[in-house]
Amino acid sequence: MNGHIRRLRWYIGALLFLSTVINYIDRQTLSVLAPILKDQFRWTNSDYALIVIAFRVAYSVGQTVSGRWLDRIGTRTGLSVAVAFYSVSAMLSSLAAGLRSFAMFRFLLGLGESANWPGATKAVAEWFPRRESGWAVALFDSGSSIGAALAPFIVLSVYRLVGSWRPAFIVTGLLGFLWIPLFRSLYRSPEDHPRLSPDERADILANRASAAAADGEASPGPLSYGTLLSLPQTWGIIIGKALTDPVWFFITDWFAIFIVSRGFKLEDSLLAFWVPFVAADLGNFAGGGLSSLLITRGWHVGAARKLVIVLGALGMLFLIPAIYVSSLAALAACFAAATFSYAALSTMILNLPADIYPARSVASVSGMSGTGAGIGTIIATYTTGYVTDHYSFEPLLIGASLVPLAAMVALLVLVRNSEATKRGLVTPI
Repeated sequence: MNGHIRRLRWYIGALLFLSTVINYIDRQTLSVLAPILKDQFRWTNSDYALIVIAFRVAYSVGQTVSGRWLDRIGTRTGLSVAVAFYSVSAMLSSLAAGLRSFAMFRFLLGLGESANWPGATKAVAEWFPRRESGWAVALFDSGSSIGAALAPFIVLSVYRLVGSWRPAFIVTGLLGFLWIPLFRSLYRSPEDHPRLSPDERADILANRASAAAADGEASPGPLSYGTLLSLPQTWGIIIGKALTDPVWFFITDWFAIFIVSRGFKLEDSLLAFWVPFVAADLGNFAGGGLSSLLITRGWHVGAARKLVIVLGALGMLFLIPAIYVSSLAALAACFAAATFSYAALSTMILNLPADIYPARSVASVSGMSGTGAGIGTIIATYTTGYVTDHYSFEPLLIGASLVPLAAMVALLVLVRNSEATKRGLVTPI
């Protein structure tokens, strides 16, 4: 490769965005097809919940395991292997013949997909200074909402074209194999990237050296799990993810079924399906952009992140009015307001490991928070299946609006300067 690429770090950010888009298209294939599969296989909501839980179990365990694995093996190799693994798993879902086989293939998919967020967070820590990390996290995390918005169009188009749900899993699974060679051709570490300009390299490495000095980095390996779990900041991030991510996954996994339960036809509801996820995409950039703007204007990093966290948690209360509206447009608007707010809040939580921890431990903390989110989502998914089979979606929407307020409190109380800050284990915030 010859010649430097100007602002190369943003091309790296674009690759992370594409990875997240593909990740979500693969996982949303089942969610989009859920009403069709439920009818064909005679599943109850509780049956469908078991398939979703199989994914979540693997995803939960996999986040902690893959986070530490990525900290040791590196971002380039780790994400390449992970995307190949989950792409094959997605395609294997086309062979499913019932509840057990769907659950098995979804378990494999969750295991592979679990590496995306720890890996992307680690890449941001390697390539972006703090003044830009909010934007960078917003960019890659916005891929989740874009992927969720694109999935209905891709999946239902394939289904209508061939009259079968099986090819949809093959088509979406192939996307990862288009991404891998592009990623491997462009991604290197900033220290030895042949297409990184000297000025940009110097800026990245100077910011990393400054962060390392603030962190007191002295050893080449990541901090031990025992050390990380002894820090209140770690628990704030874990609890924050555990109480907010289940709301997002409730929407992504159950929104199609919810729309049908309200008497709307899935084929006629594509716009409503699309709007909340586009709103989430805007929320990613609104949250990341606002916090980055405040930091450039002199705010402390912690204060800028926490303001967005408070606003995001309050905005998720918009799920409650969705219980009472009757039109599809109003329902979509309520969900859009909530997903916009969630995405802004989520971007801040995703950014906190890179803000606080040494680069060598960022993926480990991100992975543990993902495991916490997975455990919360498993509980929420089982509850959703039972409650909707026996009652309705109404109590779930109320709970999904209120639980993020508890996450907000945990983040405000636990993510703060502490004794660990004085000891140089974490960066002041």
